[in-house]
Amino acid sequence: MGHDHGVKDLSEKGEVRLWWAVGANLLLTLAQIVGGVISGSLSLVADALHNFSDAASLLIALVAIRIGRKRSDKYKTFGYKRAETVAALINLTSLIIIGTYLLYEGVMRFINPQPIAGWTVVIVAGIALAVDVFTAFLTYSQSKSSMNIKAAFLHNLSDALAYVGVIITGSLILLYGWVWTDAAMTMIISLYVLWQGFVALPDVIHLLMDGAPRDIDMNHIILKVESLKGVQDVHHVHVWQLDEHRNALEAHVVIEDWVRIDELKSVIKKVLHDEFAIEHSTLEFELTNQCI
Repeated sequence: MGHDHGVKDLSEKGEVRLWWAVGANLLLTLAQIVGGVISGSLSLVADALHNFSDAASLLIALVAIRIGRKRSDKYKTFGYKRAETVAALINLTSLIIIGTYLLYEGVMRFINPQPIAGWTVVIVAGIALAVDVFTAFLTYSQSKSSMNIKAAFLHNLSDALAYVGVIITGSLILLYGWVWTDAAMTMIISLYVLWQGFVALPDVIHLLMDGAPRDIDMNHIILKVESLKGVQDVHHVHVWQLDEHRNALEAHVVIEDWVRIDELKSVIKKVLHDEFAIEHSTLEFELTNQCI
């Protein structure tokens, strides 16, 4: 009981850190919007929208995590873990929409340049850089055990690099009056946002479409099971992901006789679990002369 309690406390501590990260990103979004409006910097407003999407993504992820903890019932017999995948789809779709809008605004700013207060850009971007480093610190420990949080952690680090770019933009405006660099940085940020969205989207859609895990070779599974003593053939094999961390399989297994069916079932399930990380398997057995 003591061990379980410790795991629960660690999870709750991690959630508190994520809530702090959400709050920090929301405050940063507000600061960037105000700074962007005062300075006339489109790149600050652009990154404010990006940061707002970061905060929204974390918030949606947190809600999805809580929904995913619900136990399976008669309506969701595999449980609610797919809620996190749906949340990822929502976040990525909104990210692509925002990136497309920012790219359009960047092009329009090139056509119609606006005056920009360089010092405001540098100061606000400096604050943003500090907040992103703080957010990365909050998510670092959780990133070691969660792919989703690790992605958020790496995203914060890459955002910090983007702020370095914004600071450079503000400095160039102060030193040389190169206002066009603001539009250029906006387009760079927008292309970066679009790249993130389009790279991650196929994996999310693949999971929602019940795609087979990319690291599992279907033919290898069939050959391995067919190599077991007493197994004649394996067909009608379907492998899919229940969620990000759980794999499932169903298959028809042709055997020589019914005598060893219980033993074979246990052996096959153990092989599937130990060698292919398949947590849930459904096997239908057939005798050799019954195989269609």
